[in-house]
Formats: sequence, structure tokens, C-alpha cells
Amino acid sequence: MCVENTPPPSSKLTRRGILAGAAALAGTTAALAAAAPRTAAAAESGAQRTSGAGQATTGDLVIEGGTLLDPATGEVTEDAVVVIVDGIVHAAGARSRTQVPDGIEKLDAQGSWILPGLVEAHVHLNTAAEARDAVRQGATSARSGSTNFYQDIAVRELARQVPQLAPRLQAAGVFVSPDLGDTILADPDLTPLAKLKDGVRSHEALRRVVEINLARGADVIKTRVNERAGLPEQDPQVQVYDREQLSAVVDAARRGGKGVLCHSYAEKGCHDAVMAGVRSIEHGAFIGEHTLQEMKRRGTYFTPTLSAMAGMVDSPDPILAERGRTFLAAAKERALAAHKMGVPLAAGTDSSGGKIKPIGREVELMREAGLPALDAIRTATTGAAKLLGLEGKAGRLARGFAGDVVLVDGDPLADVRVLKTPKRVVRSGVAL
Repeated sequence: MCVENTPPPSSKLTRRGILAGAAALAGTTAALAAAAPRTAAAAESGAQRTSGAGQATTGDLVIEGGTLLDPATGEVTEDAVVVIVDGIVHAAGARSRTQVPDGIEKLDAQGSWILPGLVEAHVHLNTAAEARDAVRQGATSARSGSTNFYQDIAVRELARQVPQLAPRLQAAGVFVSPDLGDTILADPDLTPLAKLKDGVRSHEALRRVVEINLARGADVIKTRVNERAGLPEQDPQVQVYDREQLSAVVDAARRGGKGVLCHSYAEKGCHDAVMAGVRSIEHGAFIGEHTLQEMKRRGTYFTPTLSAMAGMVDSPDPILAERGRTFLAAAKERALAAHKMGVPLAAGTDSSGGKIKPIGREVELMREAGLPALDAIRTATTGAAKLLGLEGKAGRLARGFAGDVVLVDGDPLADVRVLKTPKRVVRSGVAL
């Protein structure tokens, strides 16, 4: 069956209905309703403010007395002050050189290290509860790895209205994959694809799924080139799309002004994805030097998701446990090789299924792979922020950047593991 002559994605009214269903599934509607009385009371007291109906809740806050780390430069400032006004950093630096406005709530950071909120480059946020867990573990910005029913788009809207409930999120919508499974039920515009004998494989069908995602408001497109590692019945070395098919996905995304992240494991699949023009390779346990060189030349990012592979090691399924051990060792080696070659790296946990891993765990594994501590931290700050197009907003605490902060007990340059358990998180100027 050809889908070339099907109508364009449905009207705004249908889009609203679909996304209302996604919000109900994600629980974001209930989360917003529960947050409304609290944010109204905080706004009345002057601790927070809202910019108007449907706009973000932000805060004014002075964080003082801790040790500030700037991941961009590596500069360490003792007895530092960070001034946040209306959710944006107004000033950051040594107390002796930073003017502190009167009448702003203060947060004592004595004994703590102050870092920018962390950036999670690959996570599956299906619910408001998962989003809350991610931000409370320090991930104040994130990129979705797709959801089955557009729940990530609902979570993104939750973050825009009440930032304290979710990371600033780039939503991927639904996965561009040969077998859409139950995702067919997410959208009436997807249902004609159920009749395709070979699944979503033709260039027309691939473009169609991308166009529907864009019509529903996706910020980025997620596709695959290999089967899954987390299912014992699948072989992650098996390729499901060739370079031409991947190029069809990339071209359709580019027409909408969006980039593509690609689930990949085998060297040939990774190389085909890079040559097709994807923005980032996800997983990439067996990516080769030739492909890494091409990634460096193109500026293609590598998100090795080491946490996901480490999570398989203790699986009761012997296939997955062995796969976890083999893939984790290989991916660590590839991450270090990429770093040494100058391939940009981003930290992503690939968390899904209701359990959100701390993004600090991915930094820990990057360090274990052999990256210097500061460079490991950069994969979850400046590096990931650039991948997400947030280099002027996230990843640092400097004037004009988002007022997203993590406080940790201990020096992360001496032991990055402190990032796994933030002492305090500030999102958009509001301390959680």
C-alpha cells in the first residue's frame, strides 16, 4: 500500500484532541490542577510569579556561600553568589564582586558545590511522575527518546507552565520504526499505516510518520537503524533501515526544521545513520573508528547511554545480562575513543518504564570510561546543552542563562558520583 495520496495531517482541532489524550495518559492535567493552588499561594506571597495565563511559574532567588563550578571554563569560585531574577540568572560569581539585590529570598549553600542544572540527552518521560523524578534528580533540561502516545509533548507543556514539575523538554513524539505496534492507536492519521504489509519502510510511509510528528508539535525526530538490545528475542546487530530509508527520515525532518536522533548499535548501521545526516547516534556500542572520524567531521553527537547497558548487567535473563556486560564494556571503550578524537558527547540515561535513573549516574559511567572529571561533567552540561540547541540557556550559570541549579555535597571534580544525589535542585529560580 502506498500512503502518498493520503490527506495531510489533521487540523488543529484534531491535534488538540490527540494531545489532550496524551496529557490524560501522562497525568499532566492532574499535575497542573494540583499545582495551581500552590503556585497561586506562592505568587501571592511574592516567592514566585506567573507571567500570565498558561505561562511559566518563575522565582527570584539568591544562592550564596557555596563553591561555583563553571563547566565551560572549568573555573572554580569559592564563596560564590548566584542571583536569579524572574527565573533567569542575573549575576554569578564571587560574593566580593557580585551585587545582591535587597528583598530576595536567600538559599544558604555553605559547604556545597553549585553547578548548573544537568542536561539529560536521552530519556523517555511518559508521565508527570517520571518528569518530577527526573528534575528532582538534577535533570532540569532533557531531550525525549520518544513515547508511544505523544506523552512527552504533554510533559513539555507541563514544564512550560510549571517548570518545577518537569525538565525543560524537547519532545520526540512517536518512534519512527518499522513496527509501530500500539502507537497506531495514538493518532487517527497513523491508522492507515496499519495496512502496510511490510510496516513503515517505504519512503512515503517514513515521511508520513515524520510529518505527523511535526504536525503534533514534535521538536525532534527519533528513528532507529538496529533492533533493540533490551529485548532478548531481538538482535541489536540486525539492521532494520538502510541509508536511503534513513535519509528519507532526515530529509522530512529537515523540511520541518528538526534534527534526528538514531537508535544504533552495529558499526554499519551507525555509519549509514551518520551518512544519512542524523544529528546524534544513540547507544552506538560497536561504532567504529571510521564512523567516529566522520562524526567528528560532521559534528554529529554521540550519546552512548551507558546507564541503559549497565542496567542490563543484573538482569535475571541470562541473554540480557551477558549482553549488558559485553555492550557496556564496548560502549565505554567507544565513548573514550570518541572523546579522544573530538567527537562531541552527550549524557543520556535512556530511562524508561517508570524508573528514572539519575543523570549523574551517566556522568559517573563517563568518568569510569576514562574521561577526565570535567569533561564527564560537560557531557551533562555544556555538551548536551549544545546538542539540544540550548547553549545560550542551559549548561552554565552565567548572566542570561536559565536559573536552574544543582547543589551537591562534595567536589564533583574529585568525585563525580556526588552528582547522583543532589542536595538541592533549583528550577527556574524556585528551590525544590
